[in-house]
Amino acid sequence: MEDYLIGIGKRMKEIRKNNKNTINDIATKAGVTAGLISRIENGRTIPSLPVFLKIVDALETEMTDFFDGIPKGTGQTFLVARKDEQTLIEKEDEAVGFTYNYIFSKQLNSVGFESVLLEVEPNSKRDKVITDAFEFKYVLSGECYYVIGEQEVLLKEGDSIFFDGRIPHVPINKGKISSKMLVVYFFI
Repeated sequence: MEDYLIGIGKRMKEIRKNNKNTINDIATKAGVTAGLISRIENGRTIPSLPVFLKIVDALETEMTDFFDGIPKGTGQTFLVARKDEQTLIEKEDEAVGFTYNYIFSKQLNSVGFESVLLEVEPNSKRDKVITDAFEFKYVLSGECYYVIGEQEVLLKEGDSIFFDGRIPHVPINKGKISSKMLVVYFFI
């Protein structure tokens, strides 16, 4: 089952979009919040089994069809992600000035991880979030403050940080230029 965890959110989004449903449509049918659907689709959380079953029902698909669309492991000892496979991640409406782009999202044995390019614009706004993952961030350009719990740390180009994403956190760009960073999520 662990091989499927990373693909669940992507598969949900694929079925939802193919059926021309919005995040709100599925959330309403499943009796959950739109924010939860968005977090699941973007790999920031994994639903409990009862919630997952409600979502699959709301997607109006059979469980076997749902899992048939998730790529299986290949048995290889390496993984390759091609540039043309990158996709923009849709985030909740409350996030303004944040652009997330998937660059790597794979499962290797029991280790689930994703790599994302994150761009945080000056004056961006978002509440603190929680992810079910440890997070590694490497600043490629610009600078950004990271608020983790009650602590704040300034990260400049070339700096990196690793932390438990279950602690509420948010990046804040107080500068005048965009801050770009490589983000790697290691799922718990």
